[in-house]
Amino acid sequence: MTIVMDKDALNAFLAREFPQVADSFTVDHVDGADLVARLAVGPQHLRPGGTVSGPSIFALADLAIYCAILSRLGPVALAVTTSASIDFMRKPEAGRDLVATCRLLKLGRVLAVAEALVRSDGLPDPVARASMTYVIPQKS
Repeated sequence: MTIVMDKDALNAFLAREFPQVADSFTVDHVDGADLVARLAVGPQHLRPGGTVSGPSIFALADLAIYCAILSRLGPVALAVTTSASIDFMRKPEAGRDLVATCRLLKLGRVLAVAEALVRSDGLPDPVARASMTYVIPQKS
């Protein structure tokens, strides 16, 4: 698939349109097959016991999939999640960022379907797997 927005364009878009997450979430890599996004884990992402919270893991997967869609379509700020499923498989490794590798499974005119595997940075085993469907707004 053709890349319309590279990682620099995606990170600039996040900083402009979603400044509330741009300090923690970044796009590390994008190519015709995959997008890799990162959560710089900080104290605000931890739950009691020192592990990364489920909502933070979900947010990383959602952001990765959203950015994968934007990388192919351009800045469609109003694309929205319509369906989401996440499997939490193991506790994230303490003191490591989380990295989500996302792959678009279908990119149609109205719907996009993708999956993301979330790992502790540098480790092979997934922490979570997410599958999401987005609605792409139609141009009027």
